[in-house]
Amino acid sequence: MAKKYPTDKYTPRPEHHFTFGLWTVGNTGRDPFGAPVRAALSPVRIVERLADLGAYGVNLHDNDLVPIDATSSERNQIVREFKSALRATGMKVPMATTNLFGDPIFKDGAFTSNDARVRAFALQKTMHAMDLGVELGAKTYVFWGGREGTEVNASKNPVEAMKRFREALNFLCEYAISNRYKLRFALEAKPNEPRGDIFLPTSGHMLALIYTLDHPEMVGLNPEVAHEQMAGLDFAHGVAQALEAGKLFHIDLNAQKPGRFDQDLRFASEDQKGAFFLVKLLEDNAWEGMRHFDSHPYRTEDEDGVWEFAYCSMRTYLILKDRAARFSRDREIQALLRTIAKRDVLPAALGKSLKFSRALASRLKDYSFDLDRLREQGLKYERLDQLTTELLLGVR
Repeated sequence: MAKKYPTDKYTPRPEHHFTFGLWTVGNTGRDPFGAPVRAALSPVRIVERLADLGAYGVNLHDNDLVPIDATSSERNQIVREFKSALRATGMKVPMATTNLFGDPIFKDGAFTSNDARVRAFALQKTMHAMDLGVELGAKTYVFWGGREGTEVNASKNPVEAMKRFREALNFLCEYAISNRYKLRFALEAKPNEPRGDIFLPTSGHMLALIYTLDHPEMVGLNPEVAHEQMAGLDFAHGVAQALEAGKLFHIDLNAQKPGRFDQDLRFASEDQKGAFFLVKLLEDNAWEGMRHFDSHPYRTEDEDGVWEFAYCSMRTYLILKDRAARFSRDREIQALLRTIAKRDVLPAALGKSLKFSRALASRLKDYSFDLDRLREQGLKYERLDQLTTELLLGVR
């Protein structure tokens, strides 16, 4: 019998737009050093249980649902059963992607492989997966270049690799346009693993590539907490850049211990302050996208633990959302922020903006700043950080 969770203000509901991948709750606990510890869950069961827990939808790689060696009739039967489960539960498929890393054919990459036959097969596989995603209702299509990289630098020309990756994205954009698919593509960066080094390792690299594409308006980002933290970066800052550029098309929520392999831990199980500022950023900007959890239950868990993991991922987000609202109501915190905001005013002699004009440049060059005052002023950030910490610890 399914466990019943208490109903309170942190209870997940479909309107919160929480999603999971079939590969997340469906993870069997296999790792490089050990065999699976849980039985595989069918896609239909995953849909039904996530719906019971209050999720909005489920996402998938092509082969999460349809095995790579399935016949046409087997494929159609699997999809019919899956669509029936979606209808019965009201669950959606907002995002789809392609597994271009699992099969041995992709051992040296997919879109950047040195073998033109592999690159062509990767396009073929992706087109079929896009067809499946659109059939299931997906509006976003994610690209993670899981093996687009190298261990032997001499084996690949990195300039040529970028050209190949761009050519593949341009091809697939044209395929979507030619089929009138209403898809937006979201690129997902990762600095390393499973390759020694992966091309386009951070969201900043991906963002730079987007503006060289034939259809940059169709392509944005799918940043992931763990992937940016593996590179030692502040995740919220990368997400903010994507938001400001209008390129945050999707997001992967999980947790990561710095300096480790890609752990895909439950959201906010590590670095609660970082998770708080991420949630605050998304909520303050009223971001309308899916809150997608790309993480795995601990290998210690049975199936009951899998559903505990899924429920608590959503619950933790809602707790942090509530804390973000408290932050906005906290009188002392807001007073400090108003003090900070007062410094964002230019001297009257310079005007109201630092937007360039010849007149402003002339005034600015001649203006005399009180440098001693600027050097000596305290900014009260220690107090602000302590108040934030106390709020997160539940004493404010």
